[in-house]
Amino acid sequence: METHETSSERPVERQLHVTNEGCLSELTKGRCPVNFPVAVVLPAAGSGERTGLSTPKQFCKIIGRPLISYTIHAFERVFWIDNVVVVVAKESHDLMTDIIHKYNHTKVKIVEGGSTRHRSIFNGLLAFSEQGVGSKLQKPKVVIIHDAVRPFIEEDFLLKITLAANKQGASGAVRPLVSTVVAATAGGYLDHSLERARYKASEMPQGFIYDIIYKAYQHCSEAEFEFGTECLELARQHCGTSAVLIEGPSSLWKVTYQRDLTSAEAVIKESVSQSACIITGECAETQNLSTWMKNGLMAEGMWVDAVPNIEQGMSRSTNRNFIKLSVNSPKSVEIGEFMKMCEETKDGLYPFVILWVHLNVLDQASFSQENDEASVIMTLAENAQKRNIFLSCVRVRYSKDSSERERRMNKLCQMTVALIRDRNAAFSGQILYA
Repeated sequence: METHETSSERPVERQLHVTNEGCLSELTKGRCPVNFPVAVVLPAAGSGERTGLSTPKQFCKIIGRPLISYTIHAFERVFWIDNVVVVVAKESHDLMTDIIHKYNHTKVKIVEGGSTRHRSIFNGLLAFSEQGVGSKLQKPKVVIIHDAVRPFIEEDFLLKITLAANKQGASGAVRPLVSTVVAATAGGYLDHSLERARYKASEMPQGFIYDIIYKAYQHCSEAEFEFGTECLELARQHCGTSAVLIEGPSSLWKVTYQRDLTSAEAVIKESVSQSACIITGECAETQNLSTWMKNGLMAEGMWVDAVPNIEQGMSRSTNRNFIKLSVNSPKSVEIGEFMKMCEETKDGLYPFVILWVHLNVLDQASFSQENDEASVIMTLAENAQKRNIFLSCVRVRYSKDSSERERRMNKLCQMTVALIRDRNAAFSGQILYA
């Protein structure tokens, strides 16, 4: 079978930059407890019938990017995960290959899926076995099985699942039951109900010693392959391994119905629209403007940091959006260098906003100067948008009148909040006035 493989090597420094902060302190101190090979299997061969869409849900786009790409990235950004095996239907192979190339996924191998979920997972596990088709990947000590349509998985929880699986042999995420479970008679009447406190909802991810889950699948019956869904139960039935159950965060939810795609988009937008980093520069005018903007944006519920230069701004992994302040019109070279640094540093997964604010302390800018600036901004913005960067500019005319200055500053903050939270591509490349 033809597969697409790429090197799993990435600079550790870059991975640490995007690592979830819950584990970052330990990892940056060189004490990462995962000192064994770890891989991931993502079954993604389903047709997604419950969404009612012609496109399988894992390939539906959210903010312009396929859902499965978000999930893959969640694992690729974890430097101690070596490989991600994505199991897709035969007819989706080319589409998946295009996604890998377009979004620069570097740890992925594509495997053809089976007719059921368990058959697809087993095909994914075979990618590490001599029995598999095509070139074999390094066999992991622990393999994580996860749903391709659960994109909101953080490294701190993956670490818990991985370490528990390595110690116990199997581990799985659970969540409290929301509703009471009842059993019905053949005639459709209530037979009995279960005590909700004693039961949990099984979720993903699940982790296993590779040899355990591989052996479990080798002993699967045809009925289990055809109708089974619970991997943890296979490990218990065929290998005697009782899984550790770990309560996971509410973000583990799965995109199942069409409305969930809208919810996922809202979650992604929410996660990247609450923070900004102001690059103040060194002059007194921009530092004063920074103080005003920071107070105004924080009053709107945003988390805002202010640093004097872009290098410090790039080191703040929690900031996804930048507000660059300058006096009068910036030079095209200055904007270009700033954009280049952003493109090289940001992972490009989520759209983020760069807002260039120039405080015009001169009496009037020339018409030709404004035209030249608009042309530069438009060209840079068109190229940046391919990397999920939305560049806009706001010109603010300085006023000595305190009430007029306050009015302009308030308008600037309102515009900034709207541009960052809405992420409307129509405003990318535009020059606005406050």
